[in-house]
Amino acid sequence: MYSERLSTFPGAVVWTNTPGGPGGVYPVLPDGCMDLLWAEGRLLVAGPDTRAYRPQSAPGAVVTGIRFAPGTAPALLGVPAYELLDQRVELADLWPAGRVRRLTGMVEAAPDPRTALEELARASGPAAVDPALLHTARRLREGAAVADVARETGVTARTLHRRSLTAFGYGPKTLARILRLQRALHLSRTGLTPADTAAAAGYADQAHLARDVRNLAGMPLGELLALNP
Repeated sequence: MYSERLSTFPGAVVWTNTPGGPGGVYPVLPDGCMDLLWAEGRLLVAGPDTRAYRPQSAPGAVVTGIRFAPGTAPALLGVPAYELLDQRVELADLWPAGRVRRLTGMVEAAPDPRTALEELARASGPAAVDPALLHTARRLREGAAVADVARETGVTARTLHRRSLTAFGYGPKTLARILRLQRALHLSRTGLTPADTAAAAGYADQAHLARDVRNLAGMPLGELLALNP
């Protein structure tokens, strides 16, 4: 069973995934975000995804995480997002081992690992996020065209692409496609038909929506919605 709440760390969400509950195993879908995970006594970083990820935790394992808004985690972690694309890596691979050992002990001793992850994020210091990239993520989430976003931020399309690789792990066109998928899934869960969902989310037609869902989620829309999100 999956549960989440808004984090006390700005722009983030903390969550817990406990085995069991109705439906099958829900894949982790691309969303432009990066996560800091606590799983089986280890601190891990989940990089930005370009395709669905199916968790490989041991049976019965509880996984807790803090999900950072698109574009915010690289400044916090000190690693460009493109270096972690489609990866799950040990935090000790990114930060000094001694520091990670201390942080691991802090999370282990905490009554609630979600709170401990929030404290860990705050202790890492404020992330100096490029305001242009925050604007990019917000406007693409709203469905704006990439050319319009580049014009609004006052940079060339090439510059926006380069900065996006560092902040999001991929260019703005890929981010726009991923955020459109998230928009479509939200609309589908409100009861809209696939055809109406496609139109409202900005797809050319229902077939376009179906192709994107299968490519990014690895299964048809109906099968995805039947799982427990």
